[in-house]
Amino acid sequence: MSQVILVTGASSGFGAMTARALARAGHVVYASMRQTTGRNAAQVAAVQAFAQEHGVRLLPLELDVQSQASCDAAVAQVIAEQGRLDVVVHNAGHMAFGPAEAFLPEQLAELYDVNVLGTQRVNRAALPSLRQQGKGLLLWVGSSSHRGGTPPYLAPYFAAKAAMDAMAVSYAGELARWGIETSIVVPGAFTKGTNHFQHSGSPKDAARLDEYERGPTHGLGELIIKNLAACEPPDADPSSVAQAMVAIVDTPHGHRPFRVHVDPSDDGCEVVNAVADRIRCEFMRRVGLGELLSPRAAH
Repeated sequence: MSQVILVTGASSGFGAMTARALARAGHVVYASMRQTTGRNAAQVAAVQAFAQEHGVRLLPLELDVQSQASCDAAVAQVIAEQGRLDVVVHNAGHMAFGPAEAFLPEQLAELYDVNVLGTQRVNRAALPSLRQQGKGLLLWVGSSSHRGGTPPYLAPYFAAKAAMDAMAVSYAGELARWGIETSIVVPGAFTKGTNHFQHSGSPKDAARLDEYERGPTHGLGELIIKNLAACEPPDADPSSVAQAMVAIVDTPHGHRPFRVHVDPSDDGCEVVNAVADRIRCEFMRRVGLGELLSPRAAH
């Protein structure tokens, strides 16, 4: 059945791939991004061209996850045009690479604002409608970095993605009685096929960064990138993340998986999450809240 879907951060990478894949699967998809009339105007044109070429319902939408007013306006537009909103894909995020000490505290706050607070703003805009419907799906795009092998120089990003995952897990229980489902997609470190690493932020404390680059950690950043890429199989395809999200959306309500890993490099996150998720389920049942492990049927 066709669903109305909002994808955040859909100007490039996993977001753009997912928006297009969901539209080709027959859904009404809003590919949201900021600065649609500015720096992302070319991406808006690409979205419109794709929709026309493939005869799908893929629509560009202005949405800045760092602005509550923008989130509210975007969700209101979707509901005004379609009469409902069924799925929110929390994809918007930003990455940073470099020695943790060289990042200013304000840079960590900025990463947290995009990767974590951005999801909260979108939820506050979208959830009243989903709760009123008594049915919906929050699809969170996480990262294997929150529990898998964690190489250095990615601490600010890892911390933000770990916080986002914790938010997703907590929301799952809080929304279950409202009939709203939660699924978390956990991509591994795809070093090719997206702009994730290429567009990552850098430390702003140049003096501290220089100390790391001249000291015993000289060349460590290049080594990390090189070895991460070496772990990635030659046939690793970032579009597999988009296909995993299509499969989740197309699964009947109430039967969607809580967590799906897409990690060709196999950094171990799936193993750790299996234990953590099992313990979560066991504890929820111990405290008499087992019913919150799955969504209540739509009313």
